[in-house]
Amino acid sequence: MKKRTVIVLILFILLTTITSPQKVSISKFNLKKIIIKNNFLLSEKDIRKSLLKIYDKNLLILDSKEVENILKQNSYIQGFEIKKKYPDTLIIKIFEKRPIAILFKKRNKFYLSEQIDLIKFHELQNLQDLPYVFGNEKKFKVLYEDLKKINFPLIEIKKFVLFETNRWDLETLNNRTIRLPSENYLKSLKNYLEIKSKKDFTKYKVFDYRIKNQLILK
Repeated sequence: MKKRTVIVLILFILLTTITSPQKVSISKFNLKKIIIKNNFLLSEKDIRKSLLKIYDKNLLILDSKEVENILKQNSYIQGFEIKKKYPDTLIIKIFEKRPIAILFKKRNKFYLSEQIDLIKFHELQNLQDLPYVFGNEKKFKVLYEDLKKINFPLIEIKKFVLFETNRWDLETLNNRTIRLPSENYLKSLKNYLEIKSKKDFTKYKVFDYRIKNQLILK
């Protein structure tokens, strides 16, 4: 903050003491251009639209906090870098959250980020193949972390369904259903990983682990 104030004061002194015919107008530093970088999900048009109220503000005194407060309102944005390029340009590098699933919650849909943050949903062409989650995002976070710990191939799952009994069903892209118990389900998942590709099990579509120490195949 102090550094910015010093720069503004120096420029003010320089600008107010110029007496040549080629005087520099302070309006030359009004914001005219915003460059958006590193965005993949968000469109430049939408980001710029959200920043309309800062256009024409003097770049010398524009507080980056004002820009930050606008960007933080977008649930797709995880972080950003803001750089002023004088005389009239603002460069913003966007770091987006990466959606890993689509959550259905109380008749509403959200994207879920890797950190299981809720992201406002709207149709995006490159996110149509994400798996669906029917359940609570906090309980899904526990399941998701457990699946990553055992290197479960998450890319093979098309649907996660949480039941009132606090247990999950996993549905795969090849139409298999893995019915997990409400407790100690890691053992069941590890067993499924061991047998899922074996010849004797390829014909089965249901792997039911709900009864302790048993596997029912259908």
